[in-house]
Amino acid sequence: MARGRREIPPCSKTYGFPIYCAAWVPLDRISAAAAAEAEEKEDRGRAAEEEDKGKQEGGEGSEGETSPSSQKDRLLVALGGGGGEGRSGVPNALVISEFDLESRSLSDQPVFRMGTDAEVPYRMAVHPGGNGILCSFPKGCRWFEWDFLESKESHKLALKSSEKGLSQLEEDGLQLAVAFNAEGSMLATGGEDGHLRVFKWPSLESILDQTDAHATVKDLHFSLDGKFLVSLGNSGPCRVWDLASSTVVASLHREDGEVFGLCRFSQSTDGSQILLITTMHGDQGKIVSWNTLSWKRLGSKKVVRDPISAFNVAADGKLLAIGTVEGNIMILNSDMQVQTIVKKAHLGIVTALIFSQDSRALMSASFDSSARVTLIESRKSSGMSTFLAVLVIFLAILLYFMKLKGVV
Repeated sequence: MARGRREIPPCSKTYGFPIYCAAWVPLDRISAAAAAEAEEKEDRGRAAEEEDKGKQEGGEGSEGETSPSSQKDRLLVALGGGGGEGRSGVPNALVISEFDLESRSLSDQPVFRMGTDAEVPYRMAVHPGGNGILCSFPKGCRWFEWDFLESKESHKLALKSSEKGLSQLEEDGLQLAVAFNAEGSMLATGGEDGHLRVFKWPSLESILDQTDAHATVKDLHFSLDGKFLVSLGNSGPCRVWDLASSTVVASLHREDGEVFGLCRFSQSTDGSQILLITTMHGDQGKIVSWNTLSWKRLGSKKVVRDPISAFNVAADGKLLAIGTVEGNIMILNSDMQVQTIVKKAHLGIVTALIFSQDSRALMSASFDSSARVTLIESRKSSGMSTFLAVLVIFLAILLYFMKLKGVV
C-alpha cells in the first residue's frame, strides 16, 4: 500500500553499493592547485609546447565559466564503498556526485565513477590543499589525484590513480582511520592491527610510529593547531599524543560501563580547544567533553538512545552531528542542544557524516547504499519567533491580572 511506502527526497540517492566513506570535494582549492600546476609547467619551459599548453589550458579552464568553483550553487561529494572481494555482484567503486543547492537535490547519476576491482574503499581523507584523496583498502592505502576532463560540460571532475608511491602504506593492511591535519602537512593512519602512525606530508617522513597504540584503532583526529593527535580503540583508554615529542601526554579513561566510540577536537564558545568523545553507556549514547589543557573530564550529555555509528563537528565548532545504527541523524549546537533530527534519514547504519567547510550542509552516507545532503537551516529567525511568542504570553497574563484588580 502507498501509505507504508517511504518517500525518498531529492537530496537522497542510492548508488548500488554499501557506502563506507564520504567527503566533500574542495572545489576552490582544487582549481587553485590546478592553476598553480599549470603555471609551474609553463615556467619549466615552453619546449614541449603543445602537450604542456593543452594541460595549461585545462588548468585555466578550471577557473573559467565551466569551473566547478565558479558554480557556487553546486557542490561535489566523493563516495567510496562496495561489496568486497566476494562474488556478490556488488561493485567496488569511488564515485563523485553533484549536489545542487537551488533544487536541493543530488544528481541521479554520478558525474564520475571509478571501479576499484576486488578492493573496496573503506576510508578516505581529502587533502585540504586540493591535491588529491587518500583511500584505505583492505591491503593498504592508495593515493588518487583530481583530474579535470577535457569537456565543455560543467563539473567534469574526475579521479586518477597517482604515480606517487606510498611504500610505507601500500601493503600494510586495512587502515580503519585516516586523516590529514588542517594544513595538510601531516597524515595520520590507524590500522586494524592497532598500528598508529603519523607522517609528514608529502615526504612521508615518520613523526610517530606506535605498533601497539590500541588493539584496533577505531578513530583518530588532529587538534585544530596540529600539536596533538587523539586516538582510541575498541578497549582501553583514549590516548592523546604530543606530536612534537611523539609521546603520550594523556590517557583518558572511561567511567564504569562506558564504551568509547568516536573522537573529535573542536572549539568552545570562548575560542578554546575542547575534545569530544562519543560513548555508549547502557542504551544511552553520550558526548563527553574534555579540557585540552588539564585533560580532565568536563562533563557529558545524553543525546540519543541508539548506538552512535558516526560523529562529526563543523569547522567552526558551532555544530555537531551524530548518526545512529538505526539510520537517524541528529544535529546539535555547541551547547549540545538538539537543532535538527532526521529520523530514518537512511535505512541502514550511518557510516559517514561530514559538514561542508562553510557549515551550510551535512553529508551522510550509509551501509544501505544511500547518500544524503541535509541543509543546515538558520535558527536565528526561529529563536526570535520563540522570544516574541513568550513575550506575547507574558503580556497576556499581565493583562489578565490587571483586569482582575480593576486596573484596566
